[in-house]
Amino acid sequence: MISMIQFTDITAWIHTLLLSVMSPTWTYVVELILSGVTALVVLLVCVIIMVYMERKVAGFMQLRWGPNRVGPYGLFQVIADVIKLLLKESFSPNRADKIMFNIAPALALCVSLMALAPISWAPGLTMWDTNIGVLFITAISSMGVIGIMMAGWSSNNKYSLLGAMRSGAQIVSYELSAGLSIVTAVALAGTLSTNGIIASQANGWWIIKGQIPAIIAFLVYIIASTAECNRAPFDLAEAESELTAGYHTEYAGMQFGIFYLNEYINMAVVAIIASTLFLGGWMPFHLPFDYPIVQTFNHIMDFIPTWIWFFGKMFLVIFFMMWFRWTFPRLRIDQLLKLEWKYLLPISIVNLLFAALIIILHWHL
Repeated sequence: MISMIQFTDITAWIHTLLLSVMSPTWTYVVELILSGVTALVVLLVCVIIMVYMERKVAGFMQLRWGPNRVGPYGLFQVIADVIKLLLKESFSPNRADKIMFNIAPALALCVSLMALAPISWAPGLTMWDTNIGVLFITAISSMGVIGIMMAGWSSNNKYSLLGAMRSGAQIVSYELSAGLSIVTAVALAGTLSTNGIIASQANGWWIIKGQIPAIIAFLVYIIASTAECNRAPFDLAEAESELTAGYHTEYAGMQFGIFYLNEYINMAVVAIIASTLFLGGWMPFHLPFDYPIVQTFNHIMDFIPTWIWFFGKMFLVIFFMMWFRWTFPRLRIDQLLKLEWKYLLPISIVNLLFAALIIILHWHL
């Protein structure tokens, strides 16, 4: 069934059509543009769903309705908010570094979008199929802090600067645990290619057949990535009770909207990486056993389209991140750093050694 729903035939047809009307060079350029625009449109639709989803999850957690005025069940509330941001005036503070102030939101957004390049969305649907996909994502993601630091420094506001410094310390710290968790998954799969990692889970997701190291790595990755996204309870970079709005205090209109959009795109990227490394990406749920009843179950799972598996896993991870936000109180900055350096980092190092032992002894399924 998986071979029946591949996108290879569609992409091959588009490639042949473009080659028939233009040169190979222009075909390559147009394909890059089409891929980028398609990914951006899909991501914007996901962000709209995520914003609405977060408000409804928050309402459910707090025993209230959430948005329920604009459109049926408040479905058009997000669109109304976008229109409001577009109509609001964007301005720069008098003493701000205006060039860096205006570049910072766009830089932060571009970094998040670049991380999507090696992602395998479905069979045969990858913008850039490279054998170092995970390494590329890790390297690009670590550049996101540059846009935040630029925004905080160029605003010429002490609250913005403090928020940016906090964000820098937070992201640099939690990248270590997130990176070690990713290395654990890569070691289990034996490849840095996102397609290769997904293919290695054809007979079972790594969170199941990777045993205890995979489960620990998944949990550490979710916690560390939530902190990297500056999400509550790790939102010290924009703590309203202390720093007004943190690094984007001086931003208004669509410049603020870009930072707001970037937060949800980062959540989507984190969820996609988590589902790719530990939950099989677009791969259906298969049990790693050879019993006839298990094989029948695996065959039934193959009838569910791969895009449903992909986005279902993504939104499941996002739900957990939203659950964190509306369950736990905000940490102090010393508690936040203590959690990383005294707990998550040692756990990640020991877990990686444990995973290496299991791989050497061939104890994983």
